[in-house]
Amino acid sequence: MPRAAIFDIDGTLVDSVDLHALAWHEAFAHFGHDVSFEQARSQIGKGGDNLLPTFLSDDQIRDHGEQLEAWRGKHFKANYLQMVRPFTAVPELLQRLRDQGLKLAVASSAKKDELEIYLDIAGVTGVFNVMVSSEDVEQSKPAPDVFEVTLQKLEVPPDAAIVIGDSPYDALAAEKAGVRTIGLLSGAFPEQSLRDAGCIAIYPGPAGLLANLASSPLLA
Repeated sequence: MPRAAIFDIDGTLVDSVDLHALAWHEAFAHFGHDVSFEQARSQIGKGGDNLLPTFLSDDQIRDHGEQLEAWRGKHFKANYLQMVRPFTAVPELLQRLRDQGLKLAVASSAKKDELEIYLDIAGVTGVFNVMVSSEDVEQSKPAPDVFEVTLQKLEVPPDAAIVIGDSPYDALAAEKAGVRTIGLLSGAFPEQSLRDAGCIAIYPGPAGLLANLASSPLLA
């Protein structure tokens, strides 16, 4: 049985992926770039450092990448943050894992202030032993930095932890860090993309994982 569970948050603990995609789509449009909602959505799970190069040239990033990302952050907080909702069964799932003696961590490409708000929305403030945000690492997912830092703070080896996330970028980053990943469909990424990225098990969402917890890789 693993000793630690490392959770992503957007699309995993809170329903926010579409809202982030809208904010990115509108930010690109504000700066004169034609990036559709669907194109932006396919990249949610990455931080801005890895998302921007998907759509902008190096020159464009140097010219206004920082301003675009800052505009997106302010726009999201002003117009969409209040619309983020928790997925069901999140507090119950985390409590079950704590009762089994697992250390809990959250590792996200979100900024620290956003991360703290999400935990409050999900009703799990103070539950995690370790919290790692984009500000704690050099590169965001799918780079392994966020999980490597989390493992160091948890003081567990990679094979003693499991990541729970909704995007292929969670699984790709975890694999680079030597950690297995459980995929959740709550972020609405295609199931096959999660399997292709290396997820060892897939569930509909936190409630589905909770309902099947006894037979899941977390406890089996």
